[in-house]
Amino acid sequence: MKSSMMHEINAVVAIAARDITRSLKSVQSLVISLVFPLIFVGLMGETLNQNMGQGLGYNFLQFMLVGMVVNTLSQFTIAGISNLVEDRQNDFTQEIFVAPISRYSIILGKIFGSSFASMFQLVGLVVVALILDIPLGGWDFVRLLLLSPLICLSAGSLGITMAGLAQDQRTAQILMPLVMFPQMFLSGAMIPVNNSTGILDFFSHIIPMTYVVDLAKAVFYWGEPVYDKIVMHSPMLDVWVTAGYFLFFSVLGTILFTRSERNR
Repeated sequence: MKSSMMHEINAVVAIAARDITRSLKSVQSLVISLVFPLIFVGLMGETLNQNMGQGLGYNFLQFMLVGMVVNTLSQFTIAGISNLVEDRQNDFTQEIFVAPISRYSIILGKIFGSSFASMFQLVGLVVVALILDIPLGGWDFVRLLLLSPLICLSAGSLGITMAGLAQDQRTAQILMPLVMFPQMFLSGAMIPVNNSTGILDFFSHIIPMTYVVDLAKAVFYWGEPVYDKIVMHSPMLDVWVTAGYFLFFSVLGTILFTRSERNR
């Protein structure tokens, strides 16, 4: 029993290490990690701040920085998981799926590898925050970083579902923005959604990232006077909903991806 468990753990570590190494060797990925926050926080964030940030009662750029930490970790984790589709086309997944290891170990390895790789993308956010003089909050930012594993696991489960639905790399590339951009704008990651009504309020309450973003802001702004202006739900509700989404998408994604491999 112990030997079998160690075998599965070694498989998870090996698959995760492969993804981390591939990400660090990618010059394109490192460039994007600097350009992405510069565009969204530096350009879009500053534009929104100048036009609507003054009447909010809190630092809008800091608010957006917290949301973009969640969005960055989620986006790059999902992008890393979507490489399973590329691996499928290159027959790499055929090799690991015939190996005597659990399907869940393979999926966990991909999630962990993509999650660790996505952490390197936060360097660009910190650099932009220092350039724009956005308060990082000291220990508040440290608490936010400690939440990173939960953020990445939540995004990874959604990425596995996307990989299970996509039959080729082109489809995966189309699905990526269709999943990420609505969540980016409706979850409160970039702009406040506390006062949304109608269909926008409905969508903001059913998308997974809303609860992850809200939990991140609860952790970051805990004990601050602006807490009630920013945080929408209780942290426990955010945790339970996020855990529910993780379990649902993990199981669904694994079933879909395994089935797609069998049908090749």
